[in-house]
Amino acid sequence: MDKKLLSILACPLCKGDLKFDREKQELICRPDGLAFPIRDGVPVMLESEARTLTTDERLS
Repeated sequence: MDKKLLSILACPLCKGDLKFDREKQELICRPDGLAFPIRDGVPVMLESEARTLTTDERLS
């Protein structure tokens, strides 16, 4: 994930910062407890496509 792109992306729900999970290829919003997928290098910033973080993921 390009650092410049990551710096301008925000959570579509809370407008907060996102963290990049390189291993899972996801953008993480801890406050909302969502992980947005990155498919073919393109972030999919739709709530309907996001997965809910587990309790452990929210805490780490």
